[in-house]
Amino acid sequence: MHRTPSLSRLAVAATVALAACGEAADVRSPGRGATPLVALLASPAGAPAERLRSGDLQAARAGFEAELGSDPDRLGALNDLAVTYVLEGHADAARRLLDEVVSNGGPRDQQAGLVNLGELYAAEGYLSAASAYLETARGIDPSRPEPWYALALLADSRGELGGARAALREALRLDEGGQARSAFAFVYVEERVHLEALVAEQAGERSAAVAGWRALAGGRFPALAAAAERHLAGD
Repeated sequence: MHRTPSLSRLAVAATVALAACGEAADVRSPGRGATPLVALLASPAGAPAERLRSGDLQAARAGFEAELGSDPDRLGALNDLAVTYVLEGHADAARRLLDEVVSNGGPRDQQAGLVNLGELYAAEGYLSAASAYLETARGIDPSRPEPWYALALLADSRGELGGARAALREALRLDEGGQARSAFAFVYVEERVHLEALVAEQAGERSAAVAGWRALAGGRFPALAAAAERHLAGD
């Protein structure tokens, strides 16, 4: 059984993690293998999550820190705090907090933490590591659609179209109505475009899909551009 760390330990972990990065974000120019996916909030409803998705990261962070202060056992708030760090480009700080979530959180929190670690590794071009984290997340609870979506995006970016389509079909089956999909946080705008293009293509909405693929084909992520070209070519 996991042991929940104390509030003081969590506060220190968060402070040290961010301080270790310095004041400037550690955003790097995307390499050829960089494949951004999606960021997953453990608690997608509520004021802090809404602030995060609206771009008010300072208010979102304050809200997640308040949730940790009132209930240190809610490591989902630590996951969501880590997402604010990812959005600001503090990948190393986020990784430290996500490791804490995976080590000590409950299954749902662990699943979110693993998906977000997969996001970090994929964005850095470590696709095998990203796949391993996402597969582990999926295995915790295969009935949750979020890891399936991330696996679909990763497979598509690697040219594994059959695997991408199979994973997306399962995600959509589990996410009837699209609630899980609408609750994602997106570190890069290309992540949203990629997901929406895949979903549109799956639904037979060709014009919407083509618009998304064309946007990605001329974008800054070579791996996503190559994936878009494959779709535009009808592969």
